[in-house]
Amino acid sequence: MNPYFQVIIHDSGTFLKLIPGTGGSLPSLQETMNYLDVKKVTYDVGVLGAFFKQGDPEKLIPLNKTKMLPIAEGSIIRISDDRLTATARFYPPSTGGRELRLDDIYSECRLAKVVSGVDEDVLKGFLADKQYCTDYVIAKGTPVTEGSDAWIEYHFNTDNRIRPTLNEDGTVDFFNLNLVNHCSEGMVLATLHPEVKGVAGRDVCGNEIPPRNVKPAHLSFGLNIELSEDKLTIRSKVNGHVNLVGGKVFVSDVMQVVNVDNSTGNIEYDGNVVVEGNVNSNFSVKCKGDVEVRGVVEGARIEASGNIILMRGINGMSKGYLKAGGNIIAKFMENCTADAGGYVETNSILHSKVHAGTDINVMSRKGFITGGEVVATGQVRVRTLGSTMGADTRVTVGTDPTLLSRMGELNKEMQDLQKNLKTMIPVLEGAKKKLAAGVKMTPDQVKQVQALAANIKATQEKLVSDNAELDELKGRMEEGANASVSVSGEAYQGVVISISDVSMILKDTVKYCRFVREKGDVRIAAL
Repeated sequence: MNPYFQVIIHDSGTFLKLIPGTGGSLPSLQETMNYLDVKKVTYDVGVLGAFFKQGDPEKLIPLNKTKMLPIAEGSIIRISDDRLTATARFYPPSTGGRELRLDDIYSECRLAKVVSGVDEDVLKGFLADKQYCTDYVIAKGTPVTEGSDAWIEYHFNTDNRIRPTLNEDGTVDFFNLNLVNHCSEGMVLATLHPEVKGVAGRDVCGNEIPPRNVKPAHLSFGLNIELSEDKLTIRSKVNGHVNLVGGKVFVSDVMQVVNVDNSTGNIEYDGNVVVEGNVNSNFSVKCKGDVEVRGVVEGARIEASGNIILMRGINGMSKGYLKAGGNIIAKFMENCTADAGGYVETNSILHSKVHAGTDINVMSRKGFITGGEVVATGQVRVRTLGSTMGADTRVTVGTDPTLLSRMGELNKEMQDLQKNLKTMIPVLEGAKKKLAAGVKMTPDQVKQVQALAANIKATQEKLVSDNAELDELKGRMEEGANASVSVSGEAYQGVVISISDVSMILKDTVKYCRFVREKGDVRIAAL
């Protein structure tokens, strides 16, 4: 039994009786005082405290010399912070006080705004075997059941962070990359797991607890792929190679040529391109997959939605240009401009302008960056940075200016789309009301309404697409928060290092260090 107390009312005054619990424990002094204060029973704090300290339940504790009106049996009901649980603590009546009935407890619940999930069995259990100063869980709400976002399961390797092997002698193995995902006719490429909507809950106060909104998804794919009738799986229609580029699945055959020169002209292809020999100056290769060149690239232009792999590198003659939606891997990069959506991996960068959406790694045994400018959203790792000859060398990491520009474009575009919707939707609603009212329209007017509805749908889909791209760009911006430049060899005097919005010009040569942004400055830290 739990210890409790009872107010005793005599002609000579009002008293308090302590009823010890199992083992002789007494009720809480603080709870007792709180109860007396709520019931407006006057008492002397010192006298009450002294009796509690003595702990003698045989003695009545004098509270005051007033004969009060009887105090009815009652309860204090508390609701949890999440409003999913209501707890009642019952107190005995004073002598002559009225006892609670089931209807009375329900009335007290309503006064406490507990109207849902009340457990009548608990209430009846209390009335059958009363335990005072004890917590009873009298009501429980229904927790919300959260749904889940739709997600796509890809049945091929989508990891674009594959790196070439660094051999023990410091050289890089550019031959065993295993970057191509082979697929066969009929192979399942991806499975869409649809979103699952949540189930609303309800708190003890009767309020509905809505589940969070779930995000839908859809399978995006190119040629040579078929979609199942239920639109939940895609399969390859041909034997070839599969790639994931910007959330879109591509399957293509591989186009192979000996050289890119006068015998082939410029190449533009939807799949992957493999050049067994060289890409000569002034020619171009454009494809929606990967480009692999096993010879040398001269002053040519190569653009790929996927990866660019140059087994022997590029000597761009100040006009060579590489642009990859994925990664760029080259044995060396000299006198060229390169732009990778992913990482850049090479043995050396000489007098070039290189941009990477993630990292730039120049970590072979003689890996160096000399002259020009390299920009990476994430990390730059190099063995030797700059040169003793003082070649103008700049390294920038952190915030990608192209991302900021694109985010600005998207925000403006979304604002314009929303303005257009605000103009178009009322017109469409007005037309619907006319039709509902029986107003006849000419065929031309019907066509205009249909075109307006199609335009609204296309605008809404564009808004969803832009918002998804904006979320992706924000995520990429956050990835640059911990950007740094690591030098495992020497960084020479005169090199300019910028991290986000702050810069440093090296005044002396330093070794084996890392450059980080700290307290608004570029600082040198240990590797």
